[in-house]
Amino acid sequence: MSTLREYLSHKRTALLARREAPAAGPVPLHAHVTAEGRSGIRRIRIRDFQLISDSGPDFAGYDLGPTSPELQAGVLGSCVTHIFLIKAAELAVPIDALEVDVRAEYDPRAQQPGDADIPVYPHNFRYNVLIESPASDKELANLHAEVERVCPILNLIRNPQPVSGTLVRTRSGAPLV
Repeated sequence: MSTLREYLSHKRTALLARREAPAAGPVPLHAHVTAEGRSGIRRIRIRDFQLISDSGPDFAGYDLGPTSPELQAGVLGSCVTHIFLIKAAELAVPIDALEVDVRAEYDPRAQQPGDADIPVYPHNFRYNVLIESPASDKELANLHAEVERVCPILNLIRNPQPVSGTLVRTRSGAPLV
């Protein structure tokens, strides 16, 4: 049975090989989302993968998948976990077990008239890392500091980027793309 420490050894090899390869420049990211028929679920397509996002029954959903704010918390947890693995491999910090628990708030009252002081976005993000490791407290503190420094999604939430959007009217019945 493979252990997390063995995985970190493979991760280190891949990390070092990736650093030796010439950088090809930015990697384009693409997600395509459709709202589906009678259920209103959002089907998210990324490369060859599909995820479903839905609302609870209190918001005319069927609870068939996580809401967008819940997905955001999951994306943050996934990224923090992955960067812990990358940095542990890079710094040769042994890890036997790793879990990341993410919490945030989202208040639907923000969309109501008169509640302008309530953020319309998930907020108060916080995470706890549960780690089993023979490394010293100093090594783990350094590992955590490195994760905080380079985690893309953590830093995106802390330092929001501008987002542009367009609206394109299509003909009824015509495929959208």
